Formats: sequence, structure tokens, C-alpha cells
Amino acid sequence: MVNGNCQNGKCQPRIGFGYDVHQFTPGRPLWLGGIEVSYEMGLEGHSDADVAIHALCDALLGAAALRDIGYHFPDTKGNEFEGIDSKILLRRTMTLIREQGYELGNCDLTICAQAPKLLPYIESMQACLAEVMEVDRSQVNVKATTTERLGFVGRKEGIAAYAVALIN
Repeated sequence: MVNGNCQNGKCQPRIGFGYDVHQFTPGRPLWLGGIEVSYEMGLEGHSDADVAIHALCDALLGAAALRDIGYHFPDTKGNEFEGIDSKILLRRTMTLIREQGYELGNCDLTICAQAPKLLPYIESMQACLAEVMEVDRSQVNVKATTTERLGFVGRKEGIAAYAVALIN
């Protein structure tokens, strides 16, 4: 392994945590987990604002001690990442962790949205994320929840996402 995470030939798994939030804005498509979700508004952001993928990238990068998504794909680099499909960022993130000798063990995402209802999209998100990361579908879990009308999510002002990733 390239990094110093192995001792006596035995490598330890590593875990990372990610979080992201974006506010709703009219006139943009809503992308979540790499899938376009039918809704009256999209999310504001420099890229396509896919909060689920952004949280997942942060979890993966954190597990490999490679900082965060803003460090690798900053919104200050002119137009390089403006409007970019977050699936491209996820693919590049997987390249970064693989260059360090890691592979995904599994990941678990929670998307917090009062609206829209996400149940019809969950399986498509899982399949899409697994394909982009080039892993088995069983290594990717996506869940959705509301905040019972509390906070900015409950007021339908935006969406938040949490992710954990285990890498080996």
C-alpha cells in the first residue's frame, strides 16, 4: 500500500464521513445521487449541486486522509468545474483513493429532504453510484428521510446529505 496504513503486512480499513447542503433555486434541474429527480426546483451550486455525491466524495476523501471535495475541485478555479456533472467528480475521487491503494468496502448515504419524495429514485441512485464508482451494487446504500418539517430542510429551503464510506 502506498500510504502508511499497513503494519506487519496487515492493512486496516478506514472510515470517512461527509456532509453537504445546498439551497433550492428555481430554473435548475434537481440532481441527487447522479439521477435527475422530477421537482419544481433544483439546487444552487457551482457544479450541478448534487448534495448526495458531494457528501459521498467528502466521505471517501476523508477516509483516505485526502482532505475534501473543495480542495480537489474548488469553485475558485474559473470555469473548470462550473456546471460539472458531479458523477465526474465522484469518478475522479475514486481515482484519487485508488492511487493511494484503497478500494471501497461500502458506503451509506442519507439524503434529508422534506420534498420531493425520493423513494421512487433510491434504487436508481444506488445503481448509478455503483456504476460510477465501478463497485458492486451491494456496496452502496442510499436512504432518504425528512426532518418532520423542522429547520431549513423542513421548510423546503434546501436538501442536506450525509455519507459514510469504508475503504480497505
